[in-house]
Amino acid sequence: MCMATKTISIDLDAYERLRRARLRPNESFSQVIKRGHWEPPPSTAAALLRALEEAPPLSDEILERLERAQASDAPPGDAWTE
Repeated sequence: MCMATKTISIDLDAYERLRRARLRPNESFSQVIKRGHWEPPPSTAAALLRALEEAPPLSDEILERLERAQASDAPPGDAWTE
């Protein structure tokens, strides 16, 4: 079987972590990486603030549409009395 490959560069610490993660001596680094599970970083308020600081400012048109939508948004009815 012919498999395409890609050469990557990693630092020595990453190499050692991959080497230690092998389940058996003949397991390839590709197999180790495919077994890996990388969870996305947790959503935090600090991350949200950074994203908001980096976001472009909203146009006047968008701000007006948001204000109209908020003004027309009525609270939900009371399910106990309706």
